[in-house]
Amino acid sequence: MFFEFSDACREVSLAKIDPDRLTVGYVGREEADEVCRACDFPLSTAEALQSANLRFRSGVEVYDECTFTELRIINAGADDEDDDCVALYIRGNLFIVVDVEDHDGSTKKKFLSAVTRVSPGAASVEKMIFVFLDALVSGDERYLEDVGMQLASLEADVFEGRANKAFNAELLQLKTLLLRMRNYYEQLLDITEAVEENENEIFDEARLLIVSNLSKKVVRVREDVDSLSSLISHLQDAYSAYLDLQLNRSMKVFTVMTSIFFPLTVIAGWYGMNFNSMPEFTWKYGYVYVIALSALVSAAVILIGKKKKWY
Repeated sequence: MFFEFSDACREVSLAKIDPDRLTVGYVGREEADEVCRACDFPLSTAEALQSANLRFRSGVEVYDECTFTELRIINAGADDEDDDCVALYIRGNLFIVVDVEDHDGSTKKKFLSAVTRVSPGAASVEKMIFVFLDALVSGDERYLEDVGMQLASLEADVFEGRANKAFNAELLQLKTLLLRMRNYYEQLLDITEAVEENENEIFDEARLLIVSNLSKKVVRVREDVDSLSSLISHLQDAYSAYLDLQLNRSMKVFTVMTSIFFPLTVIAGWYGMNFNSMPEFTWKYGYVYVIALSALVSAAVILIGKKKKWY
């Protein structure tokens, strides 16, 4: 589908694109070859779209006649298998999005939403770049806010001793997600920087300010991601310290038990030598004596430990 902006926004066919009017389009990758031939884009770019790009940092290709890039899109909160992928062809009066992989149709919806946001009188290719990329990151700040609240809850679990065995796995999952999101925003910055540089001089310098504003917004969101990543690192350190504290407490219990029962082991070993000359063996109260001695020694060890604040 293609939309032409003049006095109004109307749908046109590929064959009727007017090079003097702003036209935006959304096509499938099976149509990429036909679009490249009709619009005089490099055919090599269409060949690269036969499969979805699995990397975020694919780079921006600047040609004399156009700017081309592939864009891997994260749907915030979804698994990486649900990532979408599009390609962008940009020229002075032409902005075309190629649907390489769109699992749930969300990218197409965002494109159509971007088209309706632009009034025909203010339409420009720079404005279309802004509204489309802005639509892609719309809602990410709220999602990152939710991630921040989730991390705050995990932090409370650590300090209140409620952290369980799944704690580290949950942190690792969030850390992986934030790394993917950071790469995503770096990719968007690569695109906006290439547009702002205007190496092939296909953009109006006076209108590039709006693209610069988008760059600033993406930078702010990326900084939010970096802050959350730092918080995860602090939480991992705090959880490690919590585990060390739990281990120390366990070792303290065993140390106390050892300090109490070690004297009893000495007594048992002493009377286990079975020398005939030991008077306690023939003494009527020998058994009671050993019991009383053991109890007295244990009590003495406990009292000394409390006085010395060993436990």
